[in-house]
Amino acid sequence: MTSHTSLPGVRTPGVGFDQPFEMLEACHDRVRRSLKLLGVLRAYIKTKGVDDSARQAARDVQRYFDLAAPLHHQDEELHVFPALEAQFANDAGIMDMVSELKQDHIAMEGLWNAVVRHALAALADGQQSTFTPEQEQAFDTFAALYDRHLELEDGGAYPAARKSVSAAQQESMGSEMAARRKQR
Repeated sequence: MTSHTSLPGVRTPGVGFDQPFEMLEACHDRVRRSLKLLGVLRAYIKTKGVDDSARQAARDVQRYFDLAAPLHHQDEELHVFPALEAQFANDAGIMDMVSELKQDHIAMEGLWNAVVRHALAALADGQQSTFTPEQEQAFDTFAALYDRHLELEDGGAYPAARKSVSAAQQESMGSEMAARRKQR
């Protein structure tokens, strides 16, 4: 199986927390890479079965959505969404988008914890050699939810928030994002 680090067309730019919006966008690239790896894994085990590469790919996807994704969501909930709510309180479209994005976080976390994580863990631990139709459906739903969510953020939330957050606020935002990761 091809390592996820060598998937064609998937590259995450190197940015630091001194550029918090670029860091958030780079996280989106990593989400997409992890979802792509999940798709590759699903196809791989259908044709070749489960081997060490498949188990490692399952662990890689699981690790990303266990560790990095919750921090990313927290970054948005502490910095991006409040900035939008403060700046655009009278804009029903922006407020609806923020509400939808918050609900997405809850739905993605729920689906991850209820089905997706357990399916990947079972495969990685050798307790399962294929995915059930219900698990396959959960993977599809999880990926579709993330795809739509990322589109909303990249095309709406981030550009609007970036305009409303000063350079000093962005510096503080980046420092807080970095500190949360050092605590883990």
